[in-house]
Amino acid sequence: MTLDKLTYGKIKLRPLEPEDLEFLYQWENDPAVWQVSNTLAPFSRYVLKQYIAESHRDVFEAKQLRLVIEDLQQKAVGTIDLFDFDPFHQRAGLGILIHDQEDRGKGLATDALMLMIRYARDVLGLRQLYVNITTDNQRSIHLFKKAGFQLVGTKKDWIRITSGWLDEELYQ
Repeated sequence: MTLDKLTYGKIKLRPLEPEDLEFLYQWENDPAVWQVSNTLAPFSRYVLKQYIAESHRDVFEAKQLRLVIEDLQQKAVGTIDLFDFDPFHQRAGLGILIHDQEDRGKGLATDALMLMIRYARDVLGLRQLYVNITTDNQRSIHLFKKAGFQLVGTKKDWIRITSGWLDEELYQ
């Protein structure tokens, strides 16, 4: 891993660029991922364009950081986010998305997660990262457990879906 280039294994992490608008628009407006991102309505290109324009703000000011995950062919395959960034308590929430099915199962999420963990610890000085995962998302649970995250609690009937309710687990 090189922190100056944010590369590790089969991926590179990079900041959002104006050219990312179209795939970000596609990903953010995909109802299949709304459940994991707590989204209830689509985003306009205008709103996303503003979000990208503001993404240059320092993580200490914005309290969040979103990076694009690129594969070795420089194809954007997903995003990884730090949110609820709290430098005083040295912690943040973490989210990851590998959008297209054909890009999943190749170790890209694992490499991005390992790099973000190291970046959060070595560059940002964080002691703790946490994730919230619904109990039906076994791939994410496996990913984070493999990276050393431990289950610390369960929020019962936390996420409403069309067929009822899902529990959400908290991992640190």
